[in-house]
Amino acid sequence: MNHPVSSLARGIAHVTGSALGPYQTAVVRIGFGATWLLFLLREFPHRHELYGPDGPWSRELAGQLVADNGSFTALLWLDGRVWFETVYAVAVLSAALLVLGWRTRTASMLFMVGVLSLQNRSVFVGDGGDNVLHLMSVYLVFTRCGQVWSLDARRARRARGGRVRDRAGPALWGVLGLVLIAAAVTGRLDGDRFVPALLTGVWLAQALWWLAGRRARGGETRALLDVVANIAHNGALLVIMAEACLIYATAGWYKVQGARWQDGTAVYYPLHLDHFSPWPGLAGLLSASGTLVMLLTYGTVIAQVAFPFTLFDRRVKNVLLAVMIAEHAAIAVVLGLPFFSLAMIAADAVFLPTPFLRRLGGRAARARGRLGRGGGGRAPVPGQRGREDARRPHVGFRT
Repeated sequence: MNHPVSSLARGIAHVTGSALGPYQTAVVRIGFGATWLLFLLREFPHRHELYGPDGPWSRELAGQLVADNGSFTALLWLDGRVWFETVYAVAVLSAALLVLGWRTRTASMLFMVGVLSLQNRSVFVGDGGDNVLHLMSVYLVFTRCGQVWSLDARRARRARGGRVRDRAGPALWGVLGLVLIAAAVTGRLDGDRFVPALLTGVWLAQALWWLAGRRARGGETRALLDVVANIAHNGALLVIMAEACLIYATAGWYKVQGARWQDGTAVYYPLHLDHFSPWPGLAGLLSASGTLVMLLTYGTVIAQVAFPFTLFDRRVKNVLLAVMIAEHAAIAVVLGLPFFSLAMIAADAVFLPTPFLRRLGGRAARARGRLGRGGGGRAPVPGQRGREDARRPHVGFRT
């Protein structure tokens, strides 16, 4: 009778005592941040046609749609090119800061605001990867995705567990608070309820965390907040994994019902569409073999349907995960869908094994150290210090 109780107690302590998967969430953070950043930079010359005042989807039509579905977009708060350029610049800056891991809690909030504002402004812009990015931008707000491979982690290491004077955090909190209050007072947040509530909740939690670090003598308040943050992180990590499984499961079972997927010819047709043929010669080479087309068609369906079930076996999961990543890389090249593929690879990264990520981080750190030897000192290896960073209390504002 004591064995189930003790196992349950250990499980609860494991979930509440630490933020699980620090390397996986760091890869997801970097992957989605880089995907959105590269997309915004590539479309920078066309930003006015896609999301701005020169687009075919006018401000009036966007306002009607937002009023009907209650979605969130800051682009409709004000009219004019200055406001549009400001929102676009914030979206670019927040994506870059999320990749670097600077003030990741705040950067993740701004990242979500940028993604939702632009995508809900013009809902017909996207290639499928935008839906994944849309969801993951919300989930990342709940994660502690800056524990490793981030400027936040480096700042925590330099503090060495001591007390540091944090000026940037409170200043950033104050500026964003004024913007949030102004938007609420002027009625800009009257439509959607979830996003404003989430922004307000995180903003208040940041203040509570800062006050607990300054005033709490015994550390009980800080420990309680740490437990709440761990629970939120672990829950969001589970949701991200479930979302990736759901995407593959629904896509696979939907394909099973299609006649072209059943007869093994479905892959042939997109290879001959002008809009999805950046390399016609390569597409023609792949479609020239009927056997190869059949294997790719059936293999895609089998991999997508089977992927959620392979999570029960680590070795099979890793093999199939490599196949899925290779498939998305091929889609990026052959069909000309790089950002869709990057978004899916970033979602797949949540299942990558920790030893592989630690080795990858170690190699990246050594390569960076060789490039920057003139800077004096050897760069720390994230794989060697990740567990220490995860246990060490964060200083200043929450990351």
